[in-house]
Amino acid sequence: MTMWLWAGGCIVFLLAMGYIADRVAIRRSIEFSPEDGIKNATDAEQIYVESYLNETKNTNNNIPL
Repeated sequence: MTMWLWAGGCIVFLLAMGYIADRVAIRRSIEFSPEDGIKNATDAEQIYVESYLNETKNTNNNIPL
C-alpha cells in the first residue's frame, strides 16, 4: 500500500511541477521551440543530429526476427 502511495505521490509531484513550469512560462511569455535548440549548435552537431534522426527513421520497426 505504501509503495502505491509513494508512486502516486511521485506522479502527482511531476505533474504539479510541469503545471507550475507551464504557468511560469506563460506568465513570462517564454515560447519553447525545438528549432531554437539546434540553431545554437555547431555544424558538426547539426550533422550528427540529422544523421542520427535519419538513421532512426530508416531503421524504425525494422527488427529482424
